[in-house]
Amino acid sequence: MPAGHGVRARTRDLFARPFRRHGYAPLGTYLRTYKIGQYVDIKVNGSIHKGMPHKFYHGRTGIVWNITKRAIGVEMNKQVGNRIIKKRIHVRIEHVQPSRCQEDFKLRIQKNDELKVEAKKLGKIISTKRQPEGPKPGFIVECATLETVTPIPYDVVNDLKGGY
Repeated sequence: MPAGHGVRARTRDLFARPFRRHGYAPLGTYLRTYKIGQYVDIKVNGSIHKGMPHKFYHGRTGIVWNITKRAIGVEMNKQVGNRIIKKRIHVRIEHVQPSRCQEDFKLRIQKNDELKVEAKKLGKIISTKRQPEGPKPGFIVECATLETVTPIPYDVVNDLKGGY
């Protein structure tokens, strides 16, 4: 029997709900507000079949470009052959969650602004650029007293008496 190539082919584990997370989607998913330009992760909820995106988009991150009554439009890149195409899809809000991809970036901006304010008070100019870690500092290994081990001489006569 040939392999199926349908829309939901090979999604038995991909769209499966986690342990003890079956049933209705929690109300928080419906009460969450999304804004245009916000980053979102597409995470398909297998218990809700309406508005489900194709399995290719599961786990992808995109930007909200449109908001409708029950769904949001998400724009992301897709590599097709040797080119990258911008794809715009509409996904119901049950299959979308806010992305955390910019948390570290926003924290770094906030920390850099604080450092710049402190440096300005002291009259210094600082660089807030990220620098590579660089090599680790060198050190010398102190060696303990050496003990030389010599092999036991091989005795041919006693070995032959044992026989086979």
